Amino acid sequence: MVGAKNMAAGGSARVVLITAPDTGSAAELADTLVGEGLAACVNILPGVTSVYRWQGEVKTDAEVLLWVKTAQASLEALAARVAEVHPFDVPCIVALEPQAVGVDYLAWLLECCAGDSR
Repeated sequence: MVGAKNMAAGGSARVVLITAPDTGSAAELADTLVGEGLAACVNILPGVTSVYRWQGEVKTDAEVLLWVKTAQASLEALAARVAEVHPFDVPCIVALEPQAVGVDYLAWLLECCAGDSR
């Protein structure tokens, strides 16, 4: 995919997966991250069922997935901010490096997450 017309290596972009307990919490997180320039865009995907181990028990809960697009340079600040405002004691924060990103989209993403836009 890298090398395809209008595509760039994704090394400076990150997709961060975060779960929230409900759409209200998810919307607040999204507004905070985008509003503070820590993310360019957040997609809120309701209807996720999570099965996980917590305090020695297997749990199943309905959750909302946030699909966060950010710059690699913003990742540490984004994770710190999520830890501050997230309602969970141990929030799920998983960052992925895309293989390739559209050139124009990457430029927009990096501009949105630039330090002077916050």
